[in-house]
Amino acid sequence: MGDPKKPKKKYETPRFPWRSDVLESEIRLLGEYGLRNKRELWRCKTMLSKFRGIARSLFGMPSSKRKILEAQLLNKLKRMGILSENAVLDDVLDLTVESILERRLQTLVFKKGLAKTIHQARQLIVHGHIAIDGRKVFSPGYLVLKDEEDKIEYAPTSPLNNPEHPIRVAIEVEAKGGA
Repeated sequence: MGDPKKPKKKYETPRFPWRSDVLESEIRLLGEYGLRNKRELWRCKTMLSKFRGIARSLFGMPSSKRKILEAQLLNKLKRMGILSENAVLDDVLDLTVESILERRLQTLVFKKGLAKTIHQARQLIVHGHIAIDGRKVFSPGYLVLKDEEDKIEYAPTSPLNNPEHPIRVAIEVEAKGGA
């Protein structure tokens, strides 16, 4: 049993952290998805690695046991919105880290047009202006489930809930192609 003050690490660092191609791809992803640091990226990479490892181990199992575990894995990934509804086990091996980064709340808030930039999306979430189904979420790295995706909105108690708020006006102007 571990110390409750020291939670278990949820990421693995790269094997060769100073390779230029690894550094360039990480920096590109950090900017594109507005991540705060590389730990957030490594957490997603580790999650992807675990999903892919489970899928690889399923290929070696007998078919009777494999069917149940395969259905569980595919249902989880479909519920999270990482895989499409008609996906098979081979599709799990084709996943990239971008498919997980696309499911983060920060990315979805930006794609939905609730924020001007990906960085503003992060700020709105951290400051408590974004809610999912009326419940405030303060974590930009929250992985949004497929059925929660259309419930993302401004928090009911947030001043941004008012359509005349200057930030919302600026966002709408930018969305129309102005400024």
